[in-house]
Amino acid sequence: MKQNTEEKIIDIINSMRPYLNADGGDIEFIKYEDNTLFIKLTGACAHCGYQDTTLQDSILKSMQEEIPEIKEIINVEI
Repeated sequence: MKQNTEEKIIDIINSMRPYLNADGGDIEFIKYEDNTLFIKLTGACAHCGYQDTTLQDSILKSMQEEIPEIKEIINVEI
């Protein structure tokens, strides 16, 4: 069965989760819309000074390796 884009995103997030958990943080999928991925960093990641680096250099690049149509990632602060 072929995965849809949201399922792929969730699988990738789940594979990243242990690394974020190791630093006291976590990641939550919010939505994927118009080639933009909306996530929420929580725990230690929510207020980390390296948050932008993590988003752009780690999470976005990992996502784009599997799903090249993702153009942007936004951390939603709820």
